Amino acid sequence: MAGYAQADGGAAAPPVKLTRKERRELARKAELEAKKPAARNLTEHEREQSEALFVEGVKHIMLEDYTKALERLLKAYAINPQNAAVNYKIAEANLLSGNMRDAANYAEAATRLDSKNAYYYLLLAQVQATQKQYDAATRTYATLIKEVPDSGGYLFNLADLYLAQNRLPDALATLDQAEKQFGQVDEISFKKQQIFLKQNKLDLAIAEGEKLIKANPTEARYVLAQAEMYANNNRLPDAIRVAQQALKLEGDNPQAHMILAAVYKQQNKSAEAEEEIKQAFNSPALDIDDKVRILVGYIKQLPNPAVNQTALDLAATTVRVHPKEAKAYAVAGDIQTLTDNKKDARDTYLKALKLDNSKFQIWQQVVLIDAELNQTDSLLVHTDKALELFPNQAALWFYNGVAHVLNKQYLKGVKALEHGRKLVTGNSELLSQFDTQLGDAYYELKQYDRSDAAYEAALATDPDNVSALNNYSYYLSVRGVKLDKAKQMAGKVVKQHPNNDTYLDTYAWVLYKMKDYAGARTHLEKALQTSKDAAVIEHYGDVLYQLGEKDKAVAEWQRAKQAGPGASQLLDRKLKDRKLYE
Repeated sequence: MAGYAQADGGAAAPPVKLTRKERRELARKAELEAKKPAARNLTEHEREQSEALFVEGVKHIMLEDYTKALERLLKAYAINPQNAAVNYKIAEANLLSGNMRDAANYAEAATRLDSKNAYYYLLLAQVQATQKQYDAATRTYATLIKEVPDSGGYLFNLADLYLAQNRLPDALATLDQAEKQFGQVDEISFKKQQIFLKQNKLDLAIAEGEKLIKANPTEARYVLAQAEMYANNNRLPDAIRVAQQALKLEGDNPQAHMILAAVYKQQNKSAEAEEEIKQAFNSPALDIDDKVRILVGYIKQLPNPAVNQTALDLAATTVRVHPKEAKAYAVAGDIQTLTDNKKDARDTYLKALKLDNSKFQIWQQVVLIDAELNQTDSLLVHTDKALELFPNQAALWFYNGVAHVLNKQYLKGVKALEHGRKLVTGNSELLSQFDTQLGDAYYELKQYDRSDAAYEAALATDPDNVSALNNYSYYLSVRGVKLDKAKQMAGKVVKQHPNNDTYLDTYAWVLYKMKDYAGARTHLEKALQTSKDAAVIEHYGDVLYQLGEKDKAVAEWQRAKQAGPGASQLLDRKLKDRKLYE
């Protein structure tokens, strides 16, 4: 601090806290005092007291306690108002506490008291810019550059302020001044190009780029910046020429390939654009995040036969070039999923999880693919692992429960489903799915009251839950109870899905149980237009038997036997005795 040495530790006792009235009065006096001529020389005691107060004030600024800071600093000011550093720190504390008027006053005082300290001007300019007083801030920077030796670096700040005010000629003049002092540097050239482009002076912007290249002939980044400027301004042949010039300097520069790819795409040269992108992706120098961003652009187009293979190839390249990056595998898995390469996608997602198992979305994708592929064992393994990391994710408990039910581990399934159901919040569809699965599981456990209650809960949440309507109606028909209700529910499903063989079979079986054999026959014959399911064929045979067409019934039973698993345990007896058993 100008005029002060460091205070001895504990040299002065902490000052008494000022009241608000005292602080206001002291601040008013301090402002008046700042306008007076220099104060008398301080006594040794006053100097030490002021110094101790200053040090305390600075400490409280660092602790972000600006009220206490101002109390100490204003007391120091009252003793020595002509000290520039005290004024500066009071200004800083006011700025940080949001009091811009006082911040400006004290910062101005600091610059008057010490016109050679750059930091004082910078604080004043900051206060002014914060209040959008750009004219005042530019004058402050101009004074700084004029008054403080070796302060040419602040010409860039001044140019930025002119740009913020759209004072383009002043900004250019300032940059010219900086160029005289520092020579041909990229920051100056790029800012001047920015100004020329705003002024629609493309030729001048290009000329500035050429000057920079000429001054740095081996720097590919300047050549690339020029190529990008040509591309952005639709000077496509020039963009190609200059990008190829960059490749002569750096043969595998990925940015050059990306510029060429963009230009070729604008020229509708798809094959050339694709080749350039592939070359860019082959380079480790193209950042993984840039590659992911580009791949996300492809993902938005999928599935699309025109780009599917390109997306897959680029994803494979990304994984090969960045084998330790989880995000490379994650985005590749997304592309494989969308292009219907589900098994490959699951394997790729699992590789991502080996590198980083903290992403729930990736675990979710793995589980969804397991379920879609009906690979129950994998579904159990992966949901168990995921639940160790994400025990509060209801969806994981749902699929874990489903896997247990599919494996005929009904008690484990019920336990998982009941636990997961409690975790559902704000998702009525998922809640209804939980209850549907619980209905299925309790039915298999022959806990029919609980099964019915679960289905009722599912339908109370979602009256159009097709799985609940179908399964509930079918199990009621199998039990031979509430057949009118079963018919109403199954009929609702068939009305919504008139060509679905599973739902047609359910409705037919309800009619069968109600002894409407003709109606059952009509719906089963429609189902059999698409179904090869042994259970549906067997049901058709049962209906024919009830209608007195015994030979046809036996023929259908034989066909059900040949169709494979799915028929009832009574089928062999039916065939042996040529008789219906229920």
